[in-house]
Amino acid sequence: MRWKRVFIKEIRILVYGAGVIGSLYAALFSKAGCEVSIYARGSRLEQLQTEGLLYEEKRRLEKARVRVIGSLGKDDDYDYILLAVREHDLHQALSELAENCSPTIVTMVNSLERYEVWEELCGRGRILPAFPGAGGYIEKGVLKARLTPRAVQPTTFGEIDGRRSLRLSKLAFLFACCKIPYRITEDMHAWQVCHLAMVTPLARAYYEAEEPLRAGMEKSVMRCAASRLKRNFRQLDRLGIRLSPPQLHLFRLLPVSVLSVALRPVFQSEFGNFFMYRHAMKAPDEMKGLEKQFYAFLRGQV
Repeated sequence: MRWKRVFIKEIRILVYGAGVIGSLYAALFSKAGCEVSIYARGSRLEQLQTEGLLYEEKRRLEKARVRVIGSLGKDDDYDYILLAVREHDLHQALSELAENCSPTIVTMVNSLERYEVWEELCGRGRILPAFPGAGGYIEKGVLKARLTPRAVQPTTFGEIDGRRSLRLSKLAFLFACCKIPYRITEDMHAWQVCHLAMVTPLARAYYEAEEPLRAGMEKSVMRCAASRLKRNFRQLDRLGIRLSPPQLHLFRLLPVSVLSVALRPVFQSEFGNFFMYRHAMKAPDEMKGLEKQFYAFLRGQV
């Protein structure tokens, strides 16, 4: 509809971070008609300035219509800044964004750190926590990534206090117009806790397997992963953490023997290879750090 196109064209987006996640969302928003800038550094900045944001879609090479920047001015005003960096770069990024006037920073970051800490760095009321529903890799400057299936993990976001704000509704409508699956949650922190409860045992399975790419074939590895999953979600339930999404109760309720059998085809699938294996093997230090953070949370140390 015409009014949707007008709405999309009026939205100004800055994607801060030009890795897999940032590049994919920049390409998706740009394709839908949004005005998109992407902030990059170092060799990635040079690559984007020289070749543009290249991505593969249906085996064709495409170039996103985005503005590539390597600096951000104080008065550069965007409706939304999508912050897509790794956790160890988060504080520096938020400190830089503190000087900018844009009102909303959508933090697509895997972390259990308190949102109050982030607000202290960039300004109160600016953080809108989120988590991407995507995966992939960049090969020779070309993005090869895609969104995860809606039923598995859509892009998830919500206000810190759980309210339905105008900016939240506007962001949801933007995602709908751009045909990006999304979910709004009332407790984003609980959602991220649950996410780590699930993904850290899966990543650990790859690290413990004799052949990581064939981890699903190693019964002892699958049984250990299933046991960790069940233990994690039972502990969260005992702590009074609302499991989000509710389907995660299956990990708490199913026997380890059933879980271990169910995990095998997931690890051996194309989905497992593309979304689980690649990420776990590309960022082992990050995943192991998040694992420590999760278990520190269970002990009440976060």
